[in-house]
Amino acid sequence: MTTGTAPVRQLDPHSVAELTQAAQEILDEFGSSATSSALLERVSETAARLSEPIRHHCRPVDTDDGVFVLRGLPLDDIEIGPTPLSWATSGDSGAVWDVTLLLLATVMGNPIAWEGQQDGRFVHNIVPSPGHEQQQTGASSTVLLSPHTEDAFHSGRAHLLMLGCMRNHDRIATTAASIRRVRLDGSDIEVLSRPALPILPDDAYTEAQGFAGRPPNVPTVWESEGGLTLRFDPAYTPLDDASPELRAAYGRLGDELARVSVAVSLEPGDILVVDNDLVVHGRVPFQARYDGTDRWLKRASVRVPGRRTRPAAEADEHGYGQAAIQAYA
Repeated sequence: MTTGTAPVRQLDPHSVAELTQAAQEILDEFGSSATSSALLERVSETAARLSEPIRHHCRPVDTDDGVFVLRGLPLDDIEIGPTPLSWATSGDSGAVWDVTLLLLATVMGNPIAWEGQQDGRFVHNIVPSPGHEQQQTGASSTVLLSPHTEDAFHSGRAHLLMLGCMRNHDRIATTAASIRRVRLDGSDIEVLSRPALPILPDDAYTEAQGFAGRPPNVPTVWESEGGLTLRFDPAYTPLDDASPELRAAYGRLGDELARVSVAVSLEPGDILVVDNDLVVHGRVPFQARYDGTDRWLKRASVRVPGRRTRPAAEADEHGYGQAAIQAYA
């Protein structure tokens, strides 16, 4: 893994003023909650009127890195209040940022939420939580968060993942690795293209983990428009059930992703946009203090209407009983 920077798209002052004013006006009209259907309708109407420079900054990921950082939005470390101890106690902390992320997500596509995660919110709070230090979820801290495709267990997973940085005093790095940067031989690609193993729901989806249906086997990599695409979550893939050939190929893929991985330390106000079909992301370990100053991210997930990067067989998956909720029909 190398320490580096993702490609940066710098917002101009006019775009910053336009976005922050729009978000604050919506919040002033609908109160402190960024979850109501009326607010979402207003977000959609406002996003449709945003200027061309903002739309240009929100254009699709256009390099094989599969990521970019949207930079320039202001953030006051005191005004946002202390880092919550968990998503469940975060309430409406940083609500103007929820609206800002929703506006940008709506320009990029269709924001989605999950019935079984963070009470169906469209913007999640990602903070270290006491008792979750060793889990493979965003609430962990002392353990390496393994590189993974977001919500890899589900066919309705996001095409794009947005991570807005609220606080990062310790410059804790988010890791990112693109399948388009790895070197794999044809035989490994062929093996990894076979739907031989399932990807199980992660610990953020307790209801899905109890689903009675048989887990569907899925491919790890496949060819799509522009090159290789992947669906990868080793922490929740039963590799002990794999053939020696598949385990070896999977291991080589993991080694290659580690080789090309970059560590990006987000600054407050940065928004990291990840192409969830090309890039696995994770986080380096850190020691949480639980004193209100820990790392705090906002997360939004986006589906892009009409995008064709997934195998047709995904349409038949049961999704472990979980339903993705789209902000707009």
